[in-house]
Amino acid sequence: MNQLFSKLRKYEIMIRKVANNHLQGEYQSLFKGSGLEFDDLRPYQYGDDVRTIEWKVSAKGHGTFVKTFREDKDQCVYFLLDISGSQDIGQVGNKKIDQGKIIAGVLTLAGVFDGSQVALISYSDQKENLILPAKGPKQGVKMIRGIFEHENKSMKTDLNSMFTFALNLIKKRSVIIVISDFIDEGYERPFRALAERHDLVAIQLTDPRESALPALGIIPIYDKERGKTTWVNTAFGSFSKKISETFTTERENLKEICKKNQINYLSIDTSQDIVAPLLELFKYRNKRMKRG
Repeated sequence: MNQLFSKLRKYEIMIRKVANNHLQGEYQSLFKGSGLEFDDLRPYQYGDDVRTIEWKVSAKGHGTFVKTFREDKDQCVYFLLDISGSQDIGQVGNKKIDQGKIIAGVLTLAGVFDGSQVALISYSDQKENLILPAKGPKQGVKMIRGIFEHENKSMKTDLNSMFTFALNLIKKRSVIIVISDFIDEGYERPFRALAERHDLVAIQLTDPRESALPALGIIPIYDKERGKTTWVNTAFGSFSKKISETFTTERENLKEICKKNQINYLSIDTSQDIVAPLLELFKYRNKRMKRG
């Protein structure tokens, strides 16, 4: 556990250091601008974040109005971590599930360092682990243990259930960071609803072999979620092409949903180092909040 903390802390310090250099001292928090609560309404000005438009008031015909926010001293960051069987893909020690846990761990330490409350919902097709929000080093240790030491009750996926559970649980506006491969169907409605109520970030985990299956002939493919083995002929070009096209289409659909609903989207491949992509995400969020 000490080695794990040391590794996560190194990543967290690296991200903070590079971010400070890139943003020339203007960088305050990895979750800058997210811990806000409603304060008042004012007329829309060019450059305002469209997410802050109050549509019900604006629809009355007296102009377009945006919500203004004040800093919330008790900002809360929830991690929704998908730990289903489809995450168990990649090289040993560097699977999607490993990458997801590292990202959740690093961002947990960042949240603790920034004085935020941090919380965890681990999910498969059921609630696997729930750690309610709290601050401080003790909460950081509890979170890291919850992320890395938990053993699954189920290997199946149900993102609809995960997002619905989060909607019912989290009443106060929070930063919600979803870490998943998003390999599922029918989750869009509660996903959009979360984006309406909270500051939502979607981190999609991918692995190169999902979109580029090598031609190995007839091979057994084990579906960990269903506990079944299926034999497929990878030598057929049409099979590999279909796999690649399905992967690309599903990813583009998710990106489109995120774009339409002002959800911060980030894709991280298991072959990538996590520092550069996470840094880009926080730079974008920092600029967006300054613009607003």
